Amino acid sequence: MPLVRFVLVFILSLSFFFSDAQDASIRKLQVESLRPVKKYVPDSLIKKRKSGGNYTLTIGQGTLSNWAAGGDQFSLTVNTILQLYSYYRKGRNSWDNTLDIFFGYINTTSLGSRKNDDRFDLISKYGYSLNKKINLATLFNVRSQFVRGYTYPNNVKTFASSFLSPAYIIFSQGLDFRPNKQISVFFSPITARWVVVTNPALSLRGEYGVKAGTNSIGQFGAFGTVTIEKNFNKKVLYKSRLDLFSNYQRKPQNVDLFITNVLTTKIGKNLAFNWNVDLIYDDDVRLFGPRKSSPGLQAKSIIGLGLQVKL
Repeated sequence: MPLVRFVLVFILSLSFFFSDAQDASIRKLQVESLRPVKKYVPDSLIKKRKSGGNYTLTIGQGTLSNWAAGGDQFSLTVNTILQLYSYYRKGRNSWDNTLDIFFGYINTTSLGSRKNDDRFDLISKYGYSLNKKINLATLFNVRSQFVRGYTYPNNVKTFASSFLSPAYIIFSQGLDFRPNKQISVFFSPITARWVVVTNPALSLRGEYGVKAGTNSIGQFGAFGTVTIEKNFNKKVLYKSRLDLFSNYQRKPQNVDLFITNVLTTKIGKNLAFNWNVDLIYDDDVRLFGPRKSSPGLQAKSIIGLGLQVKL
């Protein structure tokens, strides 16, 4: 009997043990069934390309000072800005492209005339990632305008610029430092730049640093550009770009400068307040001063209210 009693106790103990283990397994399965399932996404479906843009139509007021492409003090302006971008990422490779097109219609009160002010600016940059913040990069940039521009020295209308006259073309190899998503700092000690003047009249005058009768001049030097795109909140956006170029072959201490700034504040869904400020200094553009033979800081400021559409 003691043996039978022991066997019965042993069998009952095993049954309780397996019953508890089964309950624990069931509870574990129930908990796991409540967890969110991570959906597997094949690499082929991950979005590697991003593109889009903005279109802005603004009515406002602004001023020009020493603007080589043409212009003087003015009051009423109608401006359109088209900004397009296309970004591509795959592994360590990246390819960023931006195109900005600016066109303005100006009613000049001081001279009683009307004129246009425009610019297009294309940047293409290929990068190979060395680490999370630094890319080995190759940059190509072309900047020019579409229509004719005039200056008004002593209230005399003077032809000053046209399509690809001038045009600035840059090809550069360097390092692109990105401390965060809002800032990019590109620097290259090895940069080729061409200044192109295709208009025969401007070429014969030897404007924009080219020799009289020629259509272009090649330069070799150092180039740096800093771009900032800062969203202060959902309604306020600030975009800025600073370009610096030093010509090794001629007065490298006289650094050429190009700065563009755009501050946008959305008032409604498609209504925005815009403030655009551009600054240019080119030592080869000698159209200013009493004798119209000296370089000068060119400045343009436009402030206005208008329509903004996201593309």
